[in-house]
Amino acid sequence: MTESTIWWLLAGGAIAAELLTGTFFLLMIAFGMAAAALAAHAGAGTVVQLLVAAVIGGGAVIACYFVKKRRPSDPSARADRSVNLDVGETVFVEEWNADGTATVKYRGANWTVIQRAGHTPSAGLHRVAELVGSRLLVDKL
Repeated sequence: MTESTIWWLLAGGAIAAELLTGTFFLLMIAFGMAAAALAAHAGAGTVVQLLVAAVIGGGAVIACYFVKKRRPSDPSARADRSVNLDVGETVFVEEWNADGTATVKYRGANWTVIQRAGHTPSAGLHRVAELVGSRLLVDKL
C-alpha cells in the first residue's frame, strides 16, 4: 500500500470520527492529512509528509480556534426571540416598587418586572429583553 493511500484512509477516518462526534477540529486535521496525501502523490518523503500534515492540520485548527473566539457568541436562550416569544414585546410600567420590581399586566396575567442592572427605574413603556425565571427583564424605550 502506498503512503498516499494510507494518508487518504487516515483522512477518511478522521472525517468519519468528526461526523460521529461533531468535533469540527477533526475536520481540520483531516485537511492536514489530505494535504500530506497530496504531498505523497507529489513524491515527497515521509518527513515532509508529516511536516505538511502537521503544519496544514495544526494551522487550520489554530485558525478555526481564533475565528471562533473572535466571533460574538450567540445570545442566551433567555434572551433569544426564536426560543422565547416574549423577548422584544413591550409592556407599560406605571410605577416601580422600592425593591426595584414592578407588576405589569401582560398577556392577561400579572408579571413581575425588573430593570436591567445599572439603569434607574422609571415609569413608561419598556421592551422585554429576556426572561429571568418567571420575571421579565426590561429596558426603557
